[in-house]
Amino acid sequence: MYDKTLVVEILDQIIDAIEIVHERCAFAKCEDDFCHTKEGQEKLDSICMKLIAVGESLKKIDHITEKKLLLKYPQIEWKKIKGIRDFISHHYFDLDAEIILVFVKII
Repeated sequence: MYDKTLVVEILDQIIDAIEIVHERCAFAKCEDDFCHTKEGQEKLDSICMKLIAVGESLKKIDHITEKKLLLKYPQIEWKKIKGIRDFISHHYFDLDAEIILVFVKII
């Protein structure tokens, strides 16, 4: 059996991160709003960090629960959400705002 308190704590952190991502995206009317100002680029960088944290945290939950918890919710695209972390981490310099906003829509 796994530590449910720890899993709930991690889920709370994920929810907080997703809320922050949505707040930081709210100013943008299109992808260009992230690219044409220093503030927009900084928001994009901070959004990427939160998305990395979400993906990493879900992987941690999978590890803690021996991949049993997330399987109970197949309607959520867990693989894609966890893959966000890998994609951003390994292709950071190839990212653009459009790709990040696609990820944000998934979560």
